[in-house]
Amino acid sequence: MAATGVDRAPRPAPAGRSPRPAGALPGRPARRWYRRASLTLVPWLFLAPALLLFALFKFLPAGRAVAMSFHEVRPYLGDRWVGAENYRQVLTDDAFLTAVWHTVLLAVGQTGGSVLVGLALALLLEGQARHLWFVRTAVFLPAVAAMAVVAEVWRILYYPAADGAVNTLLGWLGSGPSQFLNSEDSALGSVMAVGIWRGAPYDMMIFLAALAGVDRTLYEAAAVDGAGVRRRVWHVTLPALRPAFAILVTLAAIRGLRVFTEIFLLTNGGPDGSTDVVMTLIYRLGLERNELGVAAAGSVVLLGATVVLTLAVRARRGGNGRESQ
Repeated sequence: MAATGVDRAPRPAPAGRSPRPAGALPGRPARRWYRRASLTLVPWLFLAPALLLFALFKFLPAGRAVAMSFHEVRPYLGDRWVGAENYRQVLTDDAFLTAVWHTVLLAVGQTGGSVLVGLALALLLEGQARHLWFVRTAVFLPAVAAMAVVAEVWRILYYPAADGAVNTLLGWLGSGPSQFLNSEDSALGSVMAVGIWRGAPYDMMIFLAALAGVDRTLYEAAAVDGAGVRRRVWHVTLPALRPAFAILVTLAAIRGLRVFTEIFLLTNGGPDGSTDVVMTLIYRLGLERNELGVAAAGSVVLLGATVVLTLAVRARRGGNGRESQ
């Protein structure tokens, strides 16, 4: 038996085997690899159901639409390859070009109107008062209401007779009754007003979230320097809201390019095509005239315009970010 208090000499390692570092345990590299793999795979497992749904209902139909755009689609007879003929027909058709112009007008009008109205609402409803939550909720309701309900409500408000709701207000202001959705001159503007009314509350919530991050000491410093409310908004609030403006303009522009439901429910492209947009024309070509190849070509053109717009906005934001640095 070894004497008490005498240290034992370390046993030499067998030949050909390096001594194990202090604290190293067998199997630790395997556990470390398993931990890394689990950190990588777990998020993808949570995303898998959503990715599967996207693949089935978005990516695969989009790929099928691209393929259809180069064919004359003939159900039960087999598709016939036509190359770029569908694109030529779409891009040279007067009805399609008119629909593109209407789409651009709606996109610009609804984007600008909803952003400006949303900013005004956000500035009015910003604060910590206890009653503001109720007002914000009431203002936000149009953004969550079903478009079918919104369209029916506005159809009633736009009743073209002199005793209609909106026409009554116009009469109080000394203006004559308008036909609204029934007139070629006012139908597009009437639909645009509905889009602004529905989109402004969503923009308001984004602006409210951005306003919560503005440093309040900047307002106090500007007030000390003698700046009024307008100058504080112009020199403090608006520069702080620049990222929110970029996001909202991008989202609203894409939403405007893909406008369909309100047009379909309120006017269905009428009267006499004065409110036809790209989506309603694609719907009519594909499901009413059975020209599925031409409709698919129009869809691909619209998709390309949306992608180009998104990339242009991202590139502009990236350039502005580098300049600010």
